[in-house]
Order: sequence, then C-alpha cells, then structure tokens
Amino acid sequence: MRHVFDDMRDDDEELVDLSGNLPPMAGIFPDYPAPIIRHAADGVLHLTKARWGMPTPQVFLAGKRTDPGVTNIRNVASPHWQRWLGVQNRCLVPFTSFSEIDSRPGASRNHPVWFALGQGRPLAFFAGIRTEWTSVRKLKEGEVTADLFGFLTCAPNAEVAAVHPKAMPVILTTPQEWRLWLTAPVTEALQLQRPLADGMLKIVAEGVREDAA
Repeated sequence: MRHVFDDMRDDDEELVDLSGNLPPMAGIFPDYPAPIIRHAADGVLHLTKARWGMPTPQVFLAGKRTDPGVTNIRNVASPHWQRWLGVQNRCLVPFTSFSEIDSRPGASRNHPVWFALGQGRPLAFFAGIRTEWTSVRKLKEGEVTADLFGFLTCAPNAEVAAVHPKAMPVILTTPQEWRLWLTAPVTEALQLQRPLADGMLKIVAEGVREDAA
C-alpha cells in the first residue's frame, strides 16, 4: 500500500507501517479491526488498525449497557461528530470493494451487493474519522480504551441508488483527494462529502457475505 502514496506525500513526509503483516481481508465487519491511515503525534502518517465503529451519541445509549459503535456518519453538522472533523482525527480507510444490502423489488432478505471501481478491484479509500475512546463495546470484554474509526456517507450515485437508495460511502480515488481529506481545513475537506460520479462503480459480486476475489 505504501507505493500508492508516492504521488501524495511531500518529500519529507513518511508513512510508517504499524499494522503488522496485513493479510488479504475479504470482508470487514462492525467492531472488528481494520486498517486505516491516520496522523500521528510526531507528524508522520501511520498505517495501523482500529475498530470499526465510532462512539454512539449519548442520547441513543440511554438504558443500554454497551456501545457497539456507529459505523458510518452522514450528519456532519451534529456537534457529536464535529469534534472529530479536525485534521488530527481524519483518516483514510482503504478498500477494494464494499457492499450494500439490496433494496430492489424481489431481492432476498439481507442480500449483499458488492461494488468496486472495476472488476480488478483497484484500491481506493473512504473518507474516515477516528478517535481513541473508553467504553464497553461488549459485556464479556468489559471497559476498554480502543482506537475507533468510522467513515462518512452521502447520497448515492446512480449505480448504488439502483440497489440501495439511502446512502453510499464517501469515496476518494485520487492522490489529490487523499491529501485534501488528510490536510485541508474542515470546510474545504467536507466538500469531498459527495457521491462518486455516475458510471465509476461496477457490481462485482452478489449474495455473498465476503468478496474474496
């Protein structure tokens, strides 16, 4: 993944891999670790892992003993999310394909449809946010402090809307967009919260829980 950033990084910027030997991941599931690229205190970029699911707004936790997290974020005007929109809390979430549940008439219940930028599943990134947070994610685990992430969503483009009209992830495909998300002032960065252009996504698999291609 390091070579992907050669066109994005300044000459003095470094990407440090703290993720270990990442195996291919055919699917990523809520509250499980996944790779992200984030800022570090020393000014370099870190490729590391975090648990998928940002802290849930307190209003939705009344009477609950656990916080499983919020995987995607649409309403960036909410004060709950605004605290994590600054540069230090933004991250890139790598992916080669993603799924949405099929809402087409006659579709089977919980039928996943997998999208990618092409049959070869080239690498791209979701516009993510992250934080370190102390909470109870699972009762058997108890209180833990963990690095968490989620990614922004937006209105769907034509391909996704035909299957899942509610939303799609915010997808970044160029080094210029990656750098903008990681470094720009918040008002400029949030201009990236828009649908991917129509025609850029292909359906590459259906009806499977993981895309192992």
